[in-house]
Amino acid sequence: MASSKETDSTPDTPSSPKNVYKDPDDGRQRFLLELEFVQCLANPTYIHYLAQNRYFEDEAFIGYLKYLQYWQRPEYMKFIMYPHCLFFLELLQNANFRNAMAHPGNKELAHRQQFFFWKNYRNNRLKHILPRPLPEPPAAPPAPVPSLPPVPPVPASTMAMPPASAQAPSPMPYGMPPGSALAKNDIRSSGVDRRKRKYVT
Repeated sequence: MASSKETDSTPDTPSSPKNVYKDPDDGRQRFLLELEFVQCLANPTYIHYLAQNRYFEDEAFIGYLKYLQYWQRPEYMKFIMYPHCLFFLELLQNANFRNAMAHPGNKELAHRQQFFFWKNYRNNRLKHILPRPLPEPPAAPPAPVPSLPPVPPVPASTMAMPPASAQAPSPMPYGMPPGSALAKNDIRSSGVDRRKRKYVT
């Protein structure tokens, strides 16, 4: 039987409850930092920066990206404002994508495709969400109209033309009557010239 002195001198094992690390703010700071990093992955330029600076060659960083996949669970997903980050987080699990993002052309391609997605997403979704109008039933063919006998032509000599009036009515009924005493207001003929003139002295 071991004495109480020996049990007190034994070092604490990691499984003992005394050595369990506890965040001072209950993990709030870590949650916010990881949320911010994950949402930065929605930017292809940032992924290109990580690839250019060889972060993707570090095994610890690759493991960290695998660890961050817990953000795809619904209880964490509700905090994400930029859902493209989850798509890129999934793509970053593939080594080929990580290597390709080091090239500026691939970064521009991803950025362009992301822009087109934002531009057309609403219209594309509305095509699937909005109800489509029901097809109209085919219209019944119209009933045949009974044919009437042809009308005989009338000779021109029997038709009387009204005599042409001496003065045709004006096409503008609200115009001024002819010979009106009102003079036109012609700006060009006014006696005052409002333009500035340079006088040579």
